[in-house]
Amino acid sequence: MTRSRTGALLVVASVLPALLTGCSTDGAARDGGAARDGAAGAHGTAPAAARTGSGTTASGAATPESPGETAGEAARPVRSPAKPVRVPAGVTAGYAVVDVTTGKTVAQHLAHHRFRSASVVKILIAADYLERHKGTIPAGDLALLTPMLRGSDDDAATALWRRGGQGEIVRRMARRIGLTETSPPPAAKPGFWGYTAISAADIALVYRYLLRRAEPRVRDFVLGNLRKASQCARDGFDQFFGIPRAVPRPWAIKQGWSGYGAVPPVRCTRASATSYRIGAVTMGGNPVDFGRPVLHTTGVIGDRLIMVVLTLQPSGASFTQSAERVTKLARDLYLSVA
Repeated sequence: MTRSRTGALLVVASVLPALLTGCSTDGAARDGGAARDGAAGAHGTAPAAARTGSGTTASGAATPESPGETAGEAARPVRSPAKPVRVPAGVTAGYAVVDVTTGKTVAQHLAHHRFRSASVVKILIAADYLERHKGTIPAGDLALLTPMLRGSDDDAATALWRRGGQGEIVRRMARRIGLTETSPPPAAKPGFWGYTAISAADIALVYRYLLRRAEPRVRDFVLGNLRKASQCARDGFDQFFGIPRAVPRPWAIKQGWSGYGAVPPVRCTRASATSYRIGAVTMGGNPVDFGRPVLHTTGVIGDRLIMVVLTLQPSGASFTQSAERVTKLARDLYLSVA
């Protein structure tokens, strides 16, 4: 073999690995970054470990990089988009699932449709109180906040609602968090905190705010109590539907229901409740139905996902049937993105 042929073979051998891989070492690093970006933006299944180095809110606003997020993490493969989740017949559902790490919405349906909040607004009542009251929580207020978050206590919510200025609570928190579809109850019903208008996208932003932007004392108190939600609510209804029955622990939940009367089908505790109906009201061109029953399940699943499922149930629907529908919807949704 001549010296020139030997030199040529050595050149080929030196470039062969790059030809086989299609990129240099630097190119591989760049491709890895693109894979992370693609995984974070994939509809349906962006894994918690797929990070872009900086998060975004569900509305697309940038948030600072959180501790532990590094641009050099290995990327997971981009998964196929989630299959559409079937909403039960007769049910109007708005849902949003957000990747906690990236802030990307990985599944949504009618996420900007507005529903009456029922007890979901109690998250805003608690957060607003804590934002305005610094330092140690007085024992009397603690006796209101804790059962309101864990057992969805209506009397406690009413007391805090009145003291906080009623609809001003919602306005303050909407400004602070950047909520665009959340508004106070109708002017004719200022004391009805459960008639606050919300959307799945906005409530996902509320959880995102608690996890990433709220002061640690606010975050830890609200989510700490939601992690200890009791199965039996103070009004006697079983609030373990949707997320609690559909997905594995750990989770932190805030449920909501309205329009099922004062007596639950299976009573957990002695309690009294009142059901109010005033029909549908149009607010800013986005109608909010105050007549049909609502059943909502919302929360943070582990350290990976925010899930918000808001539903308007058929007129005359039973609580048991509604709970079964919401649980199946939450399970199907979780399986589509997990």
